[in-house]
Amino acid sequence: MLQNLVVEPEYDANGEATGCYFVTIGEGRRQAQLLRVKRRQIKKTEPIRCVLDTANDPHEISLDENVTRQAMHPADQFEAFRQLSEERGWSAEEIAARFGVTAHVVRQRLRLGSVSPRLMQTYRDGGLTLDQLMAFAITADHDRQEQVFDALQYNREPYFIRRELTRSHVGAKDRKAVFVGAQAYVEAGGTILRDLFTEDGGGYLEDAALLDRMVFAKLETIAEAVIEAEGWKWFEVHVDFPHAHGLRRVWPQSVALSDEDAAALTVAVEAFAVLSEEWDSAEELPEEIDAQFGELEAEIDRLEAKRQAYDSEDIARGGVFVGLNHDGSARIERGFIRPEVAQQELSSHADAGGEGRRGTENGRIVAGVRITEDGEIIDGPEGVGNAEDAQPDEPGDDGKPVSDALIRDLTAHRTLALRLALGEQPQMALVAVTHALAAQAFYRGMEAHCLELRWTSSHLAASADGIEDTAAAKALADRHAAWAAELPRDIAGLWDHVAALGASRLMDLFAHCASLSVNAVKQPWERKPLALVTAEKLASALTLDMAAHWQPTANSYLGRVTKAHIIAAVHEAVSSEAAERIASLKKPDMVEAAEQLLAGTGWLPVVLRTDEAATPDGTTAPEQVLAQATAEDTDGEAREEPTDTGHFGTEQADETDPVAETGSATAQDKVVASSGDDPDDLAGLHPADDARDRNTTPRQAAE
Repeated sequence: MLQNLVVEPEYDANGEATGCYFVTIGEGRRQAQLLRVKRRQIKKTEPIRCVLDTANDPHEISLDENVTRQAMHPADQFEAFRQLSEERGWSAEEIAARFGVTAHVVRQRLRLGSVSPRLMQTYRDGGLTLDQLMAFAITADHDRQEQVFDALQYNREPYFIRRELTRSHVGAKDRKAVFVGAQAYVEAGGTILRDLFTEDGGGYLEDAALLDRMVFAKLETIAEAVIEAEGWKWFEVHVDFPHAHGLRRVWPQSVALSDEDAAALTVAVEAFAVLSEEWDSAEELPEEIDAQFGELEAEIDRLEAKRQAYDSEDIARGGVFVGLNHDGSARIERGFIRPEVAQQELSSHADAGGEGRRGTENGRIVAGVRITEDGEIIDGPEGVGNAEDAQPDEPGDDGKPVSDALIRDLTAHRTLALRLALGEQPQMALVAVTHALAAQAFYRGMEAHCLELRWTSSHLAASADGIEDTAAAKALADRHAAWAAELPRDIAGLWDHVAALGASRLMDLFAHCASLSVNAVKQPWERKPLALVTAEKLASALTLDMAAHWQPTANSYLGRVTKAHIIAAVHEAVSSEAAERIASLKKPDMVEAAEQLLAGTGWLPVVLRTDEAATPDGTTAPEQVLAQATAEDTDGEAREEPTDTGHFGTEQADETDPVAETGSATAQDKVVASSGDDPDDLAGLHPADDARDRNTTPRQAAE
C-alpha cells in the first residue's frame, strides 16, 4: 500500500487493551487487504504497516480525511500519466483500466502532460486556467506554445489561443480540405492535428503547402477537362474567383433546340406532369417514385441548358476561370476575353469606322457634298469638292479638314443641345441611362456610352465568407445571366436593343443594373454616415425582410459573438425562461442550443432590421407613392397631356409642327417602339398613351 492505515487500540469494559485495533483512516484499504487474503494473494498473517494514533480524536480525524482532504493537483495527474506512458510504455487503455477512467480521458491527460513545463508551472501558480491549458495542448511544440503565451495580451480566451496556435494550419472543414479530401491528403503524406478537448470537426491539416499543391493540381485537372470538352482557348485556376481580373466577359446566347431534343423535352415535361398529378395528394413519396422525379428533373434541366450556348467565335478566343466555392466544390466561370483581344476588336471597329467615313459609301451629304465627321470633303457633284476645280483660299490647304479646336467647339455646342433636349424627354433619358448602365454592367472594358455615369459593383465575397453560395446570391446571378443572354453579343447593337424594349422590360433592366451598384457594407475604416442612412431609407422603402435571406446560425452569428449577446437574442426571440436555461452552458453548447431555439423565429440582429417608412396618414411610403400615382393617373384633369411623349408616346403632330410639315428626321426616328404585345409594357404611363397604337413610332405619328 502506498498510504498507511491509521489505527487506535481497542479496550475492554475494564479499560484493558484487547490486542486488537480499530481502523480510523483507511477502511477501504483494510477491505482490499481482506480481499487479497480471500484470493490467496497474501497470507492471513501478512503484516500490514499502520500508524498508531492515540493523541487525536478518531471521529474527528476520520471526518477530516473524507471531507476536508486536499485532492491531488491536476498538474500532478497529467505528469504522472505521462510518465506511466513514457517510462513504462503503458497504453491509454492499460492506464484507464488501472485507474478506473476512460481511455479518452487518459489521452486528454497525456496531451495535457505534454504541455511546456513553463506553462505547466504557470498553471500550478494560478496564471492559467484549465481551459486555457487545454487550448495550449492542441500542439506538442513547446516553443510554439511559449511563443503564443508570450504574445498574449488582454485576450486570453481559449478559442483565441487555439486560433493562434493553428494559424499556419488548415481546418478540416475549410473548403480546400473538403475539396481535396482528408484521405487523399493523408495518402499524400500529410498529417492531421487532432484537438482532444473540443469538437474540432476533423482536426487541422498541418502541411498547408502540400494541401495547396493538391488543390491546384485537382483544379487544373478539372480545367483541362472543361477545355477539352468545350474547346475554350485558355484557362486559369484560382482558389478565390478573381473578381478584379479586368477582363471582358461574354455570355451564352439563346439557341433553338434540335428536333430530337425538343421532342425529348416535351416527353419529359409531360411525364413529370403526369407523375405530379398522380402523387399530388401523397404525404410521403415511395423511394422509387422519388427517384423517378429526380431523374425527370435532371433530364429537363439537361435539355433546358441546351437553350443557352456560347458562340463558337467566343469559345475560340475566350477562356475559363476555375476556382472553389465556399462549400468546397469546383466553381467554373466561362466566357472571359483577355484585354489584348478586346483591344484588337476595338481597333478593328475603329479602323472599320475610319475607312467608312472616308469611303465613298458613307459620310453625310450636305448641300450635295459628301463630307466626313471631321469636316473633310471626300467627294461631291461636279465643280464641288473636287481638288482640280476647287479654288483654295491659301496655297497648301487643299482637302485640309477643320481644326481640332473647331471640332471641340462645335461638339461642345452639340453636347449642350443634347443636355437640354434630353432633360425635356424623361422617357428618352431613361433609355440613355439604362444603356449607359448596361454597357458597363455587361460589356466590361468597352466604352460605348456617352453619359458620364460611372457604374461600379463591389464584390461582397471579400466582406462575407460563403455569401456567393446563398440562395439570394444564386438568384441574383441567375437574373444577371438571363439578361446577359438576352442582350446583343456586340455592344454596337446595345442602343437599338435597349431603345426597342417595352416600358416594363426597360424598367426591369434599369432596376437590375441599378441594383448591382448598391453598396451598404459598413467598413471600419470608411466614414460615410450619410450613405448608410440612405441605405436604411432604401431598405425601408423596399420593405426589406432579411429573415427571408438570413438565419442566425453558429457560423453566421452565434459563434462569433459573446455569450451575453446569445442570451440576449434568445431572451428577445423566445423567452426569458429559455435564456435562463442556456445561461449556465459552455460556449459551444450554448451556441448549439441557441441555434435550435432561434430557428424559425425570424429573429434578426439590430443591424439587419428594417424600420417601416411610416407616413403621417399611417401608410408606408411605397403605399403612399402608389396611391398618389394612381390618383393622378385616374384623374384626367389633374395633369396635362404631355406634348412630347418621347420614345413611348405617339403624340399627334401639331399642324404647325415643322417636323410634320417637312418630314425631317430627328433622333427619335431611329428609335423603334415596342410592339406592345405585353399588356404591361406601358404600365405607369398616362392612360391616353395606352390608347394609342403602340406599334407607331414618333416619326409615323408625325406623318
